[in-house]
Amino acid sequence: MKQNITVEAALEIVLQQAKPLESIELLPLTAAYGGILGAELSAKVNHPYTDDTAVDGYACLEADTRGASLGNPVKLKVVGQSPAGKPFTGKLEPGEAVQVFTGTPIPKGANAVIRVEDTLREGDYVWLMKPASAADIRRKGDDLVLGQTYLHKGDLVTPGRVGLAAAMGYDQLPVVRRPRVGILSTGDEVVEPGEPLPYGGVYNSNSYSVAGLVLEAGGEPVILPKASDSVEGVRAQLQRAGKLDLLLTTGGVSMGEYDIVRQMLEREGEIHFWKVKLQPGGPLLFATWNGLPLMGLPGNPVSAMVTFLLFGRPFLFKLLGRTDAPYSLVRAVADTPFEANPTRRAYRRAVLRWENDRYRVASTGNQSSGVLNSMAVGNALVVLEAGLSAQPGDSVDVIPFPGAS
Repeated sequence: MKQNITVEAALEIVLQQAKPLESIELLPLTAAYGGILGAELSAKVNHPYTDDTAVDGYACLEADTRGASLGNPVKLKVVGQSPAGKPFTGKLEPGEAVQVFTGTPIPKGANAVIRVEDTLREGDYVWLMKPASAADIRRKGDDLVLGQTYLHKGDLVTPGRVGLAAAMGYDQLPVVRRPRVGILSTGDEVVEPGEPLPYGGVYNSNSYSVAGLVLEAGGEPVILPKASDSVEGVRAQLQRAGKLDLLLTTGGVSMGEYDIVRQMLEREGEIHFWKVKLQPGGPLLFATWNGLPLMGLPGNPVSAMVTFLLFGRPFLFKLLGRTDAPYSLVRAVADTPFEANPTRRAYRRAVLRWENDRYRVASTGNQSSGVLNSMAVGNALVVLEAGLSAQPGDSVDVIPFPGAS
């Protein structure tokens, strides 16, 4: 078992244990939002499927309209109309025009379009006040080319990608099965929200904040009933959890007499590492129990959320085969001081904003790992290497929270 290792060393071990999922599900378009594509997708059609018009107006021959102006308009005979869903099927001859509407095919024989606002209609004829051109014709395959790949395995299914898939001809999408992630809070003092809070008790916030993080990262959170402070209680809950891809425990991984998750794993599992050189979240533990990857998050609410962001989220991304990064890093100007830890990398909660073409960042205040409010008002973590504090005006590295604006 490795102890007191760096963040980078810990993340490497975590990712070594993350085996990409092979299970693929076919889901209807509306059910696929937020999923991860499990295959390459190529266009089943051209889009546009034929040359069409980008504007309302008249299709005609460009040669018939040369020299047209307000003082010298050109007169064409309107021989038909091409509304949406009922394209004109004839062929245009010289001196003729067909009324067209945005998105409708260009009639055979036409090679130019004039916008309706540059025309004057008189019965079966239309006057053109300027030359028609091909500028407003969208060519066949301008957007999508039949057989070309546009969506890739590992892509997050966003609304834009769902729309693109639909335009490509798909009514279902192959997505990777969401990893089932068990969440187990330990501790006799933990009480479910809504129940009376006894003396010395604390409401179970960890299960719900971590469940939200799991869901946002693409997993399926499974909140397990609380386990008491006994090895038998924890073991029983793990055995009843069913098929999981990852188990997250909160609490019970430090050095105390009642830190029973660590004690149980020392006897029954394989602990890959325990303790990481970071703050908050130093007691983080990562192990395997009966073939199940287990990440022992610290019990303090902020520590649990920060360590999941840094280690649990990348683990799930690898399971899903996601092509995007689990989190990003930006540079920002500090508006407030940020205090370093003398021996460990520190992650300070902060409020990040964009102002005058640059990022600026300010502390949320009290950085105690028990101050959960800082994770509610904050939207980022300032990263400070051991012993390197930051003063107002300094440039610092910042990890924005996923989904933060």
